Amino acid sequence: MRSSLALLAVAATLATGAAQAADYAVDPTHTFVTFEIGHFNTSTNRGRFDKKEGSIQFDRAARTGKVDITIDVASVNTGTAAFDKHLNSADLFNTAVHPKARFVSDKLVFNGDKVVEVPGQFTFMGKTAPLTLKAVRFNCYDNPMLKREVCGGDFEAVVDRTVYGMDYAIAFGVPKDVRLVIQVEAVRQ
Repeated sequence: MRSSLALLAVAATLATGAAQAADYAVDPTHTFVTFEIGHFNTSTNRGRFDKKEGSIQFDRAARTGKVDITIDVASVNTGTAAFDKHLNSADLFNTAVHPKARFVSDKLVFNGDKVVEVPGQFTFMGKTAPLTLKAVRFNCYDNPMLKREVCGGDFEAVVDRTVYGMDYAIAFGVPKDVRLVIQVEAVRQ
């Protein structure tokens, strides 16, 4: 009887362990947050945020997970110092008051073993609104250098900047929609 109970206890522990989410740390050297916005229907302005950090919990078997990514908005980099300064000003990102943005989610949507979207909440310029990141690609692999599993992909969303109070140049014809692209890789801890 004791051995049967011991076997049941081991089986229950293994079953519980198999369904637990693993923790992953966002790799800042393989993670990029970029944006694109049309410029008077002529060209596209692009930029990126150089500083970001975050964590991900992921359980492929249970098809569950959580995402928490923080973006240092003041680290905006367009390759043009004057444009970066204007983006950081009160006209646009207002980084003196709102230096960080954050995306959090407690749900991953799967198609088979692949993550296809991540619905969550995006906090930007002191306001929080729903945002769903669509997976353009997603994969997990055993990194031969780190000797650990790495998961990630390319995710995108269209953000209506006016939802967050960024109305600058709307009257001049600059669009309200901004394409946000998050290329992320996270290392299993």
